[in-house]
Amino acid sequence: MARTETPTQTIARWWHATRQMLRDTARIAAIALCCAIALGILSGCSLEDFRVEPPTPQIVIGALGPPKTFNAALSKESPNVFGYIYTGLLETNGGNGDLEPSLAESWEISEDNLQVRFTLREGLQWSDGEPLTADDVVFTFQKIYANEAIPTSTRDVLRVGESGTLPEVRKVDDRTVDFILPEPFSPILRSLTTAILPKHALEAAVDSVDAEGTPAFNSTWDTKTPPEEIVASGPYTLKEYVTGQRVTFDRNPNYWKQEDPDRLMPYIGRFVWEVVENQDTQLFQFRAGNLSTVSVAPQYFSLLKREEDRGDFTIYEDGPALGTTFITFNLNRATTEDGTPLVDPIKSEWFNTLDFRKAVAHGLNRQRAIDNIYRGLGELQHSPISIQSPFYLPPEKGLPTYDYDPEKSRELLAGAGFTYDDSGQLFDKDGNRVSFSLITNAGNQVREALGAQIKQDLSEIGIEVNFTPIDFNNLVGKLTDSLDWECHLLGFTGGIEPHGGSTIWSVDGRLHSFNQDRADPPIVGREVSDWEQEIADLYVAGSKEFDEAKRYEIYSKTQIVTQEQLPYIYLVNPLSMSAIRDNIENVKYSALGGAFWNLHELDFTSEIAE
Repeated sequence: MARTETPTQTIARWWHATRQMLRDTARIAAIALCCAIALGILSGCSLEDFRVEPPTPQIVIGALGPPKTFNAALSKESPNVFGYIYTGLLETNGGNGDLEPSLAESWEISEDNLQVRFTLREGLQWSDGEPLTADDVVFTFQKIYANEAIPTSTRDVLRVGESGTLPEVRKVDDRTVDFILPEPFSPILRSLTTAILPKHALEAAVDSVDAEGTPAFNSTWDTKTPPEEIVASGPYTLKEYVTGQRVTFDRNPNYWKQEDPDRLMPYIGRFVWEVVENQDTQLFQFRAGNLSTVSVAPQYFSLLKREEDRGDFTIYEDGPALGTTFITFNLNRATTEDGTPLVDPIKSEWFNTLDFRKAVAHGLNRQRAIDNIYRGLGELQHSPISIQSPFYLPPEKGLPTYDYDPEKSRELLAGAGFTYDDSGQLFDKDGNRVSFSLITNAGNQVREALGAQIKQDLSEIGIEVNFTPIDFNNLVGKLTDSLDWECHLLGFTGGIEPHGGSTIWSVDGRLHSFNQDRADPPIVGREVSDWEQEIADLYVAGSKEFDEAKRYEIYSKTQIVTQEQLPYIYLVNPLSMSAIRDNIENVKYSALGGAFWNLHELDFTSEIAE
């Protein structure tokens, strides 16, 4: 017998059929739309409108901290972004250290060594298309680097002679510039690898000053500036900055260096600086394939060496690294305007006692650091001048050194009036426990390990060390602004020309960290010791001398005095090593220039490039 459908069932069946019809209609409409697109019959549409561009091939490197500024004149830290976005009149070949033409195609030195004439390349342009001319050169040196209201370290290395006079820079025509020197100045050429900056983009900021005479330039092009506003002349331009995370650089289409008219340099169109604030994390990111290179810290060497083949990378090594690693005590005896000492007077007395510094130097087991922290991949360091420099003085030629000798440390301390209690703790002549704070930048595992060992080494001669790694930007603020620190563990970059260190050794230099001056707010009662002034004077003498043998004698003396007085206690020089992806071609690794000193000519293998 036939079943009778209820009204409710009838409505449900109708609604189900209706919904199915609607679905079928929608599918048909979608198919029709896709067909219309495929046939190109929709107005204004083509396949190009729906094409997905492949990702831009890029190099990605890790940096332990974010950039502090996008203003090259104000930069005080390394690494920084400026080697990627700017060039100078000349540049240093990172492979052999030779000076080579850059924005200037040629130069000529007068017979009396008092004038250098530079001829710029024809047709130079800034990244925004504006002409790069002699006006930019004169503006950079006369209105920025020579401007005492602008706090730039570049000014220190440009000062000539005992007077510290700066070169006069004159425009001859749009492509010709003269540097006029008050007296012969042998480092002049190597001093002119510094960045040339765009007049048309920055002149208004330089000329605009507040009631106190501070140029607006001093707050121009900070890291909050939109990247597209930063005008560049180097191989790359700033594309994007994600605060605290990454900086992206894109190829500068107006970069002057081109070898193939059919293909722009740099060959690799994008470069990324990824902020990875921990060396272990950088290693993890490299092994995961997210970074193109990683500096090979000694503790990573064995692991990475085993992974070279299957990881498709190569470890490059080129002897001792440039630069220095050291500890230094705050020798500044000054006070703030209200009379507050920068350093506790009790501790300042210790730090300014030479035998105390010598005792600390003899108390550091640097060979143990090489064996344990550096896994044998390092050398003892004794000098502020890089081993690669022709002006380096080795110990066998008279450079003083400080071997590990705790007993010698105790003798020196006893001679300076220090005493020990029954438990071996050290006290000064007034009964004060000898204890100080040591800081370094957090995230650098090697420095953190060094700091821990220094704490242990010095405890064996009765000194208590309170070791604290801190954020790098905070550390820089202590060293340059507040001057509120006791001892720090850091390093300086190195190079071939010793005069580059004049900003460290000039008594008014902006990196004269062990006895730093400060103008704003001013400090009172700063004292400059005789040996401190002697080193500064020797650097001036070296800059006047053109005879290489005589320059060697002068800079040898600076190294001897430095080691005799120990404003910096040098530690260990690690081997220069980097792991680099095998898909990157034309790598010419060197301790002098690093992994990517020839960044403009690096390329990807053909499989990647296609």
